[in-house]
Amino acid sequence: MSGRDRCSGTPGPPGTISGETPAHIGGTTLFGDNVEDEWFIVYLVREITREFPGLAARIDDNDGEFLLIEAADFLPKWLNPENSENRVFFYKGELHIIPLSETSEQDWDLSAPCPTIPQALALLSTRSEEFLAAEPIRAAVYKRIDGYPEKIQASLHRAHCYLPAGIVAVLRQRPSLVAAAVQAFYLRDPGDLRACRRPFRTFPADQRVMTLVTFTRCLYAQLVQQKFVPDRRSGYTLPTPSHPQYRAYELGMKLAHGFEILCSKSSEVAPDAKRNVLSGPLWERFLRSLKEKDYFKGEIEGSAKYLELLHMAEDHFQQSVAVPESSVEVSPGDEILTLLQTTSIDLKEFEREAACLPPEDDDSWLDITPDALDQVLKEARNESLPSTNEEEQKYDLETVAESMKAFVSKVSTHEGAEMPWSSDESHVTFDMDSFSKALDRILGADSEELDSDDLDEEEEFDFSDEDDKDLDAGNQRQEQKVSPGELVGSLKAYMNEMDRELAQTNVGRSFTTQKRGASSVEAATSESAGPDSGAEDAELAPVDVDMNLVANLLESYSAQAGLAGPTSNILQSMGVNLPENTDLTGSSS
Repeated sequence: MSGRDRCSGTPGPPGTISGETPAHIGGTTLFGDNVEDEWFIVYLVREITREFPGLAARIDDNDGEFLLIEAADFLPKWLNPENSENRVFFYKGELHIIPLSETSEQDWDLSAPCPTIPQALALLSTRSEEFLAAEPIRAAVYKRIDGYPEKIQASLHRAHCYLPAGIVAVLRQRPSLVAAAVQAFYLRDPGDLRACRRPFRTFPADQRVMTLVTFTRCLYAQLVQQKFVPDRRSGYTLPTPSHPQYRAYELGMKLAHGFEILCSKSSEVAPDAKRNVLSGPLWERFLRSLKEKDYFKGEIEGSAKYLELLHMAEDHFQQSVAVPESSVEVSPGDEILTLLQTTSIDLKEFEREAACLPPEDDDSWLDITPDALDQVLKEARNESLPSTNEEEQKYDLETVAESMKAFVSKVSTHEGAEMPWSSDESHVTFDMDSFSKALDRILGADSEELDSDDLDEEEEFDFSDEDDKDLDAGNQRQEQKVSPGELVGSLKAYMNEMDRELAQTNVGRSFTTQKRGASSVEAATSESAGPDSGAEDAELAPVDVDMNLVANLLESYSAQAGLAGPTSNILQSMGVNLPENTDLTGSSS
């Protein structure tokens, strides 16, 4: 899927009135599937602001402020997509973020308006040191552009291609046209292939030579991975897959199809582009201005003299007024045809060069093993690979339990739940006095005490009205004497009674209980003693919450069978990595 990357120096946001935006340079780049091109532009923008200290620059793409997306794990809580516009800038080679306090009277007013471009530039020019982004944010962004400009050569791939001599000559003049040809082939539709179901008009297959073509790795992968069988009428045939130069023939055939598709569209683009230029509001204002100044000298509209003057005005408009817009719409097919007309093709010279071509690059980087994929994913999460030595793998189950407790204690909203980054945070505590006071405020002094005999009373259908009155009077006298402490004690009694009843069910027996005075680790071995041993003590023994939590987590993690799942995702987001389940290896239990 294509995306647009908009980068500019001291630009205004979309929709900004030109009078409010200072003089600036802006640009738009279609980076397509190669995201590295986008980050290379970030590197260029950063270096420009470093080379010219008085220049500020902001950059975004079709996702918005993608620099903030890259550093999402380290952003302050107040920063969100709604208030981030005109706050993120490169200035003097560093990333700066203008806080809310500069545009609002209250530091945490999330509805504060975004600063305008002049306001942001004024703040950066006077107090840029105060707005320097935090070190983790800058590190996350700079990590993506680390290694440039040396990284550019590593992203290129050179491969042998068996191409028509005309394409070889064109690529000598404009190597960048290989990107347009690959895109034309990669994004082809049935209409594009109509030009390839007959002998090629622009690049016939009878004059082909071996040459070395430089791709980006993204373009090379797009060309190689697509399976395509040429039409027999095109004249392009492939040798058997066992042929030593089969890959070169296949790449040349696909690339030639891309160039032929571009040239077949050239005649369609030029008239449309001209018609679009002469149908816009700018042309209408220009034509109205000519009429007001008596440019047509009273000639009747549609006459020969009028049409002659009109064509002269159209040519002048296209060459001068409409140059900035029309130049962007130059068709690659038109450019290829122009180069073919102005470039000489020496077939014998190309054949002599083909005899001593340098070796092509190894494309083993296209194949990735599962271990290599894990390495890439862990590097993306900024994690180190766990040691393969079992003695060095120290997995603390208490850390797992405490991390999950910390996660549950966090407050979640409609935007999601916060992930605790460390298990060293304060533990969940329960204050009995505060709970009693809160419960007393909720229930009130005149609240009715829960009565476990309500169900029994419903079964007694022969109560008289006098008995009901006596019972109500007794209940009122009893309620007046109930204190908050007695109320909590009554609740505890009900809870204990519920625990005794549940202890005799399958649900109660499924929990691991902790013997009085025993540790959690010792409680794990008590299950093997059998369900009947110490039944009286087991039903009243407290449930070992930590042991049950860890056991359920490990059971869920084992059911993932090495794939992504809720347990691994939650624990890894909190920095807890579980080992692979080796108990099932070579065992049926």
